[in-house]
Amino acid sequence: METIDNWLSKNTFHHGEYWDLLKLVELKEQKGLSISLCIPTLNEEKTIGKEIIIFKSELMDRYPLIDEIAVIDSGSTDQTCEIAASFGADVYLSTDILASEGFKRGKGENLWKAIYQLKGDIICYVDADIKNIHPRFATGLVGPLIHRDEVQYVKAFYDRPLAFSQGIRPSGGGRVTEILVRPLFSLFFPELTALIQPLSGEYAVRREVLESIPFPIGYGVETSHIIDVYMKYGLEAFAQTDLDQRVHRNQSTLDLGKMSFGILQSFLNRMESYGMVDRLPEMANIFRQFQAEGNRYEQVLREIIEEERPPMIEIEAYRKKFSR
Repeated sequence: METIDNWLSKNTFHHGEYWDLLKLVELKEQKGLSISLCIPTLNEEKTIGKEIIIFKSELMDRYPLIDEIAVIDSGSTDQTCEIAASFGADVYLSTDILASEGFKRGKGENLWKAIYQLKGDIICYVDADIKNIHPRFATGLVGPLIHRDEVQYVKAFYDRPLAFSQGIRPSGGGRVTEILVRPLFSLFFPELTALIQPLSGEYAVRREVLESIPFPIGYGVETSHIIDVYMKYGLEAFAQTDLDQRVHRNQSTLDLGKMSFGILQSFLNRMESYGMVDRLPEMANIFRQFQAEGNRYEQVLREIIEEERPPMIEIEAYRKKFSR
């Protein structure tokens, strides 16, 4: 498609384009922008310390690109919060943010509550399990937003080698994208196939966009975001940045199945809400998988409900805090 080719040539970047951090900081200050870095966590004590050290030392102390680094935690039972705080991050429990709205467990809940808690005009989300963390995971995402006012939402993409006990396998990852999301986008939203890794956990977004869209609290949050932003602003609102490589822990096929089940729920809900299909039949929320022990096979049932938080702009406390 000509639209995709044009978009790829104009809106796909490499993190190396933003190597000059002094110029990036200067342009950020000229435009009067503030930037918040949000790391959602749940039991990430092995990697969170290194992430905080690198981001704070390089992007706050050495180059004042990031104005705040915050960990939004879902209730870790390890030392995640203590480690993050000891290295200088602001640490918040999701349960304590907007307590009047209650608490729902899920990554999407943390991302949603970060909009209320953090101050930045731009919020950059970075997952907490990155083993090869580097400043590019932030600079490569906020760079296009600082340089181009029309860009609203920047997604990361990268090679995703999988870490095993035997070492690093040179290829792999992105399995849910290629098996589920890309086929769905190809069928119903062909322009969105231009996004190389729509499910990446690293992205930077302008506050005005984040506050205007709903947030599924579970696995469907990234897919729903992309559809909602696309329907509201069009493909030109997006950009994507090549971050080279991301090393992270591997997920089992069973876990990927649960993720796919939640994503599919959110996707079908979006199709119905935008009038792309007639009324859907009532969908079951029990995901059924099997486990085997010897010659005995047992079906494992898991309830997965893609609940959604409303657009933050609809929350009175948020409107009052940010004078909306």
